[in-house]
Amino acid sequence: MFVFSKLVWIFGQPLSLAFFFGVLALIASLLHKRFIAIVSTFLSVLILFVALYTTTGAYIVQGLEERFPHPTGDPAELKCMIVLGGATQNEVTTARGGYELDSAGDRLIETLRLAQKFPQARVVVSGGDGSISGNYEGDAVISERFFVALGLPKSRLIEDTTSRTTFENAVNTKELLAKNGLSDCLLITSGFHMPRSVGIFRKQGIDIVPWPVDYRSTGKETLGFDFTQPSLNAQLLATGIREWIGLVGYYAAGRTSALYPGP
Repeated sequence: MFVFSKLVWIFGQPLSLAFFFGVLALIASLLHKRFIAIVSTFLSVLILFVALYTTTGAYIVQGLEERFPHPTGDPAELKCMIVLGGATQNEVTTARGGYELDSAGDRLIETLRLAQKFPQARVVVSGGDGSISGNYEGDAVISERFFVALGLPKSRLIEDTTSRTTFENAVNTKELLAKNGLSDCLLITSGFHMPRSVGIFRKQGIDIVPWPVDYRSTGKETLGFDFTQPSLNAQLLATGIREWIGLVGYYAAGRTSALYPGP
């Protein structure tokens, strides 16, 4: 299931689909299949245009991010936090050491802020090596270096170093929470990833408080053209589509509480 999901995304993301239709158009042209060549070329160009030069990606991501609004203030008290992996550059840190953060680094920064404000709170760090090869350091290992280097005692950390997917995050975390007598933790992950995460944790019967971070949209996005930042537009579209593929796939597999979980 894990490898299958990775392969689906490799070949199903927008730029991969555009490449596929481009190759299909070339083959159809060589075989004198004019109709197939025209349709394939049109689809390839259309996908590229939507991905690169429209705000479709930002609009989709914004919808996911707004599903669970960020609380207006910090909680009065806090016993535990669960931070999901995905905030570190595993390949780079495996080769160079340290704790290089990626665009989701706000997950760790917000966790550290709350851990400093609530010194009694435990921190569950969930994330192993999510690559197909399995040759890299996992998120939990790298995150531990980050937290310890910035003054958080290792004794406050509870680590799940084996999970590779959000489903495995939830399954492993459930066991760790029961073992340590913890409940009603904050769930810290990216805003766009929160609906799927909450649905999976709810399905496992884990009581959590959604704490979205790492926003990618302005909250004021509308559908339209944008010729100023094609690479970012393509990245946002890939992010949004990936989450929706995950939402649909996990719902079909019975691993989430609803197709589009909400508050």
